[in-house]
Amino acid sequence: MKIVFFGTPQFAVPSLKRLLSHSDFEVLAVVTQPDKRRGRGGKVMPSPVKAITQACPVWQPARIKKDTATLAQLHALNADAFVVIAYGQLLSQEILDMPRLGCVNAHGSILPEYRGAAPIQWCLYRGEVETGVTTMLMDAGMDTGPMLMEETIPIGLLDNAWQVADKLAELSANLLPTTLQKLHQQMIRPIPQEDERATYAPLITKDDYRLDWRKSAKALHDQVRGFYPNCTAQFRQNDIKISATVPLGLDFWDRLPQDFLALRQRYESVEMGLDHAPGTVIAILKNYGPVVQTGEGHLLLYTVKPAGKKELSGWDFANGSRVEVGEQWES
Repeated sequence: MKIVFFGTPQFAVPSLKRLLSHSDFEVLAVVTQPDKRRGRGGKVMPSPVKAITQACPVWQPARIKKDTATLAQLHALNADAFVVIAYGQLLSQEILDMPRLGCVNAHGSILPEYRGAAPIQWCLYRGEVETGVTTMLMDAGMDTGPMLMEETIPIGLLDNAWQVADKLAELSANLLPTTLQKLHQQMIRPIPQEDERATYAPLITKDDYRLDWRKSAKALHDQVRGFYPNCTAQFRQNDIKISATVPLGLDFWDRLPQDFLALRQRYESVEMGLDHAPGTVIAILKNYGPVVQTGEGHLLLYTVKPAGKKELSGWDFANGSRVEVGEQWES
């Protein structure tokens, strides 16, 4: 099969590698976003997809729908399918109609749930215990096309968005070749999505990163891991990123890894007291870090990053900053 691959971030890299190495597919060209300035030095860098592409042409139109040269090149390839994974631009109907079999997308959710730009992040934010990858034929809507194949994975209580993205990227790489082969052999029937079941995963804003201690411990934990590593709160009038947390209590012990058994023992041996305001440091657990009262339940601050400093364990932060029981985190 003759393929054109559209993709930009690291999430798309395993799928491109799989297609490039697979004997059933010939990747004719790769389309990715233009090079951008990245990192502290602002150096112009290629996208992760471009960085691993050597054996075929790479095209980087700023606006693909308006780029007549790229459109003409795509037409001329006469491809069997376009494979699209996190490309970052909407495709026009003209592009969708070009390949013989259509445009195949691998989306990081169990469609029709979490259509949109940030399915992994919002899935975690809303406390889901399962996610997956859905392959589909693209249409003009936002992740609304008929579904082809689907595979699911469980979400661990401590999994963050980057970890889940890595798992789903590998899942996409496994699922795409089979999807394309079955589509080519007419062994798969596209299934329309049930629009009434659809949920959405919009772009994330800066406000989404702010923690409100009046929320429950579980809701705050899901926000931290969903929007990893960017959630922030104030301590001693300084913004501090909170990059990993652990919700504490009977509802969560069975979902924690075995190496957290000592945490449970330490937590249950400490007298916490009652009636603390949300945001109050109510304990400092040795080797773990500060425990904060929330609107419902207790939350361990497991990993934090003070402004301008490296990431620290909660325990190192508590020691280095001499955090005291009774101090207040602000939203």
